[in-house]
Amino acid sequence: MAPNQSIIPREGFVLDAIINFTKKYLLNPKYTLPIFLFLRYTRKGQDFAGDHYKLFKVLRKLVLWGLLYKINDKLNWGVRNNWVVDKSWTWSNEIALVTGGSGGIGGLVVQGLAEKGIKVVVLDVIDLTYDAPSNVHFYKCDITSTEKLAEVADEIRTTVGNPTIIINNAGVARGNTILESTEKDIRFTFDVNILAHFWIIKEFLPSIVKNNHGHIVTVASVAGYQTAPQMVDYGATKAAAISFHEGLTLELKHRYNAKKVRTTLVTQGLTRTPLFTGFGNDSPFMFPQQHPESVADGIVEQVLRGESEHLIFPKSYYILTGNRGRPAWFRAYVENGTKHLMSNWRGRQVIDPNTTSTSTSDGAEEPAEDVSKSGVLV
Repeated sequence: MAPNQSIIPREGFVLDAIINFTKKYLLNPKYTLPIFLFLRYTRKGQDFAGDHYKLFKVLRKLVLWGLLYKINDKLNWGVRNNWVVDKSWTWSNEIALVTGGSGGIGGLVVQGLAEKGIKVVVLDVIDLTYDAPSNVHFYKCDITSTEKLAEVADEIRTTVGNPTIIINNAGVARGNTILESTEKDIRFTFDVNILAHFWIIKEFLPSIVKNNHGHIVTVASVAGYQTAPQMVDYGATKAAAISFHEGLTLELKHRYNAKKVRTTLVTQGLTRTPLFTGFGNDSPFMFPQQHPESVADGIVEQVLRGESEHLIFPKSYYILTGNRGRPAWFRAYVENGTKHLMSNWRGRQVIDPNTTSTSTSDGAEEPAEDVSKSGVLV
């Protein structure tokens, strides 16, 4: 999976393209500072600056803003990574565990990591939807069951090894209002979207802490910052996932003294997966629908950097991260804009928790619906 270095993203000419250009060129002292120095300290440059003084003032501001931006970036890197560089990454020795990795975003992440020679363990309730290489190990597992997860975890540790990279990617959405949601709907959403994060981490974090080496990726959603009608349970679980990431990061630093262990939070918006079929979008330029490849590439690239980060797709959704601290009138404007988002939603489900299970010939229980037709957990 090649890194996407283009200024224009897969989604086309959208706001992210302008953000990318601004960051790469206008706020990059590598480009602006030499021009500024030429205009400031050479005779020809001074003559040009004198004739175009307003342009020179803009350039001077860009240099200042660019330097501040770089300093801010360095400070962000430092606090996210505890000012510690981990050079012990050897991809052929790493083991990545991906939940919901049978297809969709998770499947693309699995394939991207496998291409780099990383052993990948996939946990999902449906079979792989792609041809996987020999370094991909699939385990059919209901991650909401601590008993089943413990059994599979023991098998993974015995046959593959202790995972050093954990990507909590699996997620579901039911798309009902609070009153329409059944108890099973709500419990199922919480079981998959947040409680499973705890069970996965409790199984595999001890080895990561012991070796002070690893990377935990939490796939949440921008819905964790701003929910909408018919996705209250989903938004609540994603807000919880954001808190999970933040709390885990603090415990790794202050309770386990595992300062080299990396943590990355992913908050993506509307994505072209079966889960989001029919989801509304009134601002395709500012908040474009993401290709699964864009999100997956970002996750894979961050893992390969071996650094902690907060990934937002698209970048324009940064506006939502601080919305709760803004004036009520502004918050209301943003919140009211979500009222039609789920009106025509018809996202496909992996498993309907409200369906009745049927028995197979060997007495085991299986879901009544054909989960192979329902896409993947994303």
